[in-house]
Amino acid sequence: MASLRERKKAETRQRITDVATLMFVARGFDNVSIAEIAEAADVSKVTVFNYFPRKEDIFFDREPQAQELLTTAVRDRETDESPVQAVRRLFIRQAEQGHPLGGFQDRFVAFWRTVLDSAALRARAREGMDELTACLAKAIAETSDDPSPDVTAAVIMATFRAVFARGIARMSAGSTAAEVTADHVAAINRAFDRLAGGIS
Repeated sequence: MASLRERKKAETRQRITDVATLMFVARGFDNVSIAEIAEAADVSKVTVFNYFPRKEDIFFDREPQAQELLTTAVRDRETDESPVQAVRRLFIRQAEQGHPLGGFQDRFVAFWRTVLDSAALRARAREGMDELTACLAKAIAETSDDPSPDVTAAVIMATFRAVFARGIARMSAGSTAAEVTADHVAAINRAFDRLAGGIS
């Protein structure tokens, strides 16, 4: 069980991200300053930077969770399951649950539009994808005899990114999460079926 100090730190971190995200969505990421976030969250600027080295990290505060999900899926997979199969299962589960990391909900549209409207956030999203790919490659290397774990990870993440981007585009054009999710799961399965022909 987390200590009182750890719980308070987690609460402060969450308060900063909750407040900042509302401001970013309402006004645009580039129009909100760290000073304004600190004031709205009732903390100092130093405190904000203690939790988030960059403003972009506040918006993408779930990246550590994404890395943990990928790593756990690969390391805790079934004995007869390959890393690719384990990640496929993770992606489908996240989609079916409407999880913020890999799923669709109607309320997520404002989040994605905020990203698309900011060059800084788009750049950080690409950087985050690179970090996730490296994290996945490490987990594959540590738990399998794959001779090219970096290539495998890159192919997996590029495939997911393409499929997920298609879903985001549909929702931005007016489709509902319910309409997109079933098609997204089917697209994941088709894409990973293709990968299975060349990656075990």
